[in-house]
Amino acid sequence: MRLTLVQFVSLDGVSQGPGSPEEDTSDGFTRGGWFVPHMDPEFIDLAATWLERADALLLGRRTYEAFAQAWPVITDERDPFTVAMNGLHKYVASRTLTKPTWGPSTLIGGDLVAEVAGLKAAPGRELQVHGSARLAQALFAAGLIDEMRLVIAPTIVGQGRRLLPAAGPATGLRMTGHTTTPGGLAILTFETSGAAPFAAYEGVRSIQPAPTAC
Repeated sequence: MRLTLVQFVSLDGVSQGPGSPEEDTSDGFTRGGWFVPHMDPEFIDLAATWLERADALLLGRRTYEAFAQAWPVITDERDPFTVAMNGLHKYVASRTLTKPTWGPSTLIGGDLVAEVAGLKAAPGRELQVHGSARLAQALFAAGLIDEMRLVIAPTIVGQGRRLLPAAGPATGLRMTGHTTTPGGLAILTFETSGAAPFAAYEGVRSIQPAPTAC
């Protein structure tokens, strides 16, 4: 399977608490709900098509527990995510959770890198990571993420946990898609391409045309 990260971020890179003020108040975070004002039907349709590509979900404990409270009680037949979110198999990366209650689910409590590599080696389409910023950081550091779908809200939150840490591996990316929505969301899709390249600027004549990215 292909490991794909789907993440909501602000312009300053915050990924904490996009859905509501109460979603994640850890470390004194008080500015949750920053993503919701920019959602629109076009984004909902696109996000639904992404979820249709998933054969399973890979979640961190905090995200799993938040989803486990929310999704089982959503009964709106018009909601395009409910059936998939409740029906897809969930792999939960945690060393503190002992018994997942929202199934179908499997606990990953041992060697994260080895177990996720094993999941990727299995046949299938996408193993999707939603939210779970700390888990995403570990997967990036291990070179396991194949594709990243960033949904960037036009807001600067000014505090909160970032998706990417201040220190980490220098990773190269190749843009494979970009679009915007009427609500102002910028959606960027990247594939990882190994180590990030570096070079010195030697004037405009040294710049070669870039290949078409998307």
